[in-house]
Amino acid sequence: MTEESLVSPSWLGQDSTTWASGGGGPLDNSTGLGTFPQEDIYTPSQLPLLVNPWDIVLCTSGTLIACENALVVLVIWQNPSLRAPMFLLIGSLALADLLAGLGLVLHFTCAYLLRSDSAQLLTVGLVVASFSASVFSLLAITIDRYLSLYYALTYNSERTAAFTYTMLVLLWGLSLFLGLLPVTGINCLEEEASCSVVRPLTKNNVAVLSVSFLLLFGLMLQLYVQICKIVMRHAHQIALQHHFLAATPHYVTTRKGVSTLAIILGTFAACWMPFTVYSLIADYTYPPLYTYATLVPATYNSVINPLIYAFRNQEIQKALWLVCCGCVPSSVAHRARTPSDV
Repeated sequence: MTEESLVSPSWLGQDSTTWASGGGGPLDNSTGLGTFPQEDIYTPSQLPLLVNPWDIVLCTSGTLIACENALVVLVIWQNPSLRAPMFLLIGSLALADLLAGLGLVLHFTCAYLLRSDSAQLLTVGLVVASFSASVFSLLAITIDRYLSLYYALTYNSERTAAFTYTMLVLLWGLSLFLGLLPVTGINCLEEEASCSVVRPLTKNNVAVLSVSFLLLFGLMLQLYVQICKIVMRHAHQIALQHHFLAATPHYVTTRKGVSTLAIILGTFAACWMPFTVYSLIADYTYPPLYTYATLVPATYNSVINPLIYAFRNQEIQKALWLVCCGCVPSSVAHRARTPSDV
């Protein structure tokens, strides 16, 4: 059997193949992944396939991501009242995460059934484009929230809607470009030594994605700091009018809103930062376990996004209640929007 005939069903290249030996061959205990028997007596189609449990975890995460975000997309799509810039950006985030979840499921299916490099390139390209759109949508939501506070009097103008559409076109165009890079030839299929921790992406490709993420995270951090300053300044001005800062309900809810912003940013960093940093310092020679251990938490960000940005929103909550039971509880219908909803 020649090396060229072997097709890796995993994300991580030939060293992480999950084929098991037909005659009960040994397993590599360092990664928990199968190895080939020494006798070349089987063709690839005859070799039994041992599924990598980490790939099962990624596929399961993808299924959860797809189902959860499909509900958000459906609710926003079916409700004409949810057409404000804020909801368009939340819908963009949900659509990106939905495609990312589908990409994870398709990659698992194609890798273990088709075992084709072409299918691998397409599914990895879809995953890259989708997760890029997800991160860009998070940045767009942050920009929108900043503008809604800084330009509160003119935020609801047509200019804001035009700016939102421009952001959507740019973020999806750039995401599509990044996703097409592996498909159009910028991959490591011809030169294994140039592979990154995620095959078939090259080390340079992943480095560009990682550095871009760090820059976007820095920009989001700066914007959220400015948002916190604006919210706290407004709360302080209102509290002074009541002559008792600590006792005002608005001050309490504002402090809760600032805590919410910290949770949003902290969750985003906790999910993506390990994989981003690891991608910069590692290459294909590193143990596959490390890649999976950092990649899986990154996918969890797409599980958490609907909980933070969609299901907490009062208008989306009403739409969900109408879809599920045809009514809206009074506790949801009459809840006033507070700074904790930022």
